[in-house]
Amino acid sequence: MMKWVRTSMALVAAIVLTAASGEAWQLGSEVGLAVERAIAAKEVPGAVVVVGRAEETLLEKAFGKRASEPEEAATLDTVYDLASLTKPIATATSVMKLVERGAVELAAPVARHLPEFGVRGKEAITVEMLLLHTSGLVADNPLADYVGTHDEMWKRICELEPRSAPGTKFAYSDVGYIVLGELVERVDGRPLEKFAGEELFEPLGMLETTFRPGEELRERCAPTEKRAGQWMRGEVHDPRAFALGGVAGHAGLFSTATDVSRWCRMLIGGGELDGERVLATATVEAMLSARRLPGGGQRTLALDCDTDYSGARGAIFPRGASFGHTGFTGTSLWLDPATLGYVVVLSNRVHPTGKGDTRELRRAVADATARALRAQEGVLTGADVLAREG
Repeated sequence: MMKWVRTSMALVAAIVLTAASGEAWQLGSEVGLAVERAIAAKEVPGAVVVVGRAEETLLEKAFGKRASEPEEAATLDTVYDLASLTKPIATATSVMKLVERGAVELAAPVARHLPEFGVRGKEAITVEMLLLHTSGLVADNPLADYVGTHDEMWKRICELEPRSAPGTKFAYSDVGYIVLGELVERVDGRPLEKFAGEELFEPLGMLETTFRPGEELRERCAPTEKRAGQWMRGEVHDPRAFALGGVAGHAGLFSTATDVSRWCRMLIGGGELDGERVLATATVEAMLSARRLPGGGQRTLALDCDTDYSGARGAIFPRGASFGHTGFTGTSLWLDPATLGYVVVLSNRVHPTGKGDTRELRRAVADATARALRAQEGVLTGADVLAREG
């Protein structure tokens, strides 16, 4: 009897391994074709893609170049300017950490912590509205507002009036996340850069994730465009984040695809990674729960879900039950809790001319990932086979 069981289990293991290997090969082939097409079309100079399911990495590969002048190959440890991926990874997660501790309430007015902000129609704006982009704040205020000292720039932000009544309309806002970055510092006492580093990135082993990369990381940074005749390399591309010193709630974070995947795995794992708990399970559930937006569409407290900004979802991942975000420089991530899966695509599509385009690449990679994750769901487990054989 035991010999039969061992034989059956060995057969099952072989079936599972063969099926999983086949899906991984298909995934790698489809992703490779999508990235190579984008490179040939000069939509991106290169990219790094990581696809995983729970603790298993299904694909981790670098394609093309990270720099064109002079040429440098993209590598798995290439450090990319994450642009708006800063919002979920650094800012929203930091805010939710403070909510978890009871230091911040989602329904509380922002002015409770930032009194100078609660003027000119902004008195009713809550922390939750900023996270969901329903505060009514403008997408971006003029670059002319970002001159002088940090205090002077902050004062101009506080003088802004909402474009719509708070809580009545979804309108994506960089300004709202700049405010959240200020809120983290005011509540905790540590700047966003330090809070996120000590409370999130270090415990998660995201040791190559930071604002304002130092010399060692800068050498591996993928450049974006030129500023004042020099390539922006380890220097944030976003002009407002740059004016704010390289650290802001909406942009400024740099990381590798591997590090970003660790953040994804933490969320998929309910707030825990490699035995290290960073967020409570209830906090993660809140971050991965779709909320209906005024006027239609859905977002979570950290990620996009079903809006005009959901292009990185592709056509297969489910609306309302999968979540992600994109970044202007050519970065994106998408999570599928139902399969415990995720996909990370990092590129510097703005290099060298500022005219790249990752929309089709994101969709193609997302669809290839979704097919692979769902195909693996159909693989029989050993218990399944033994049950069927009686």
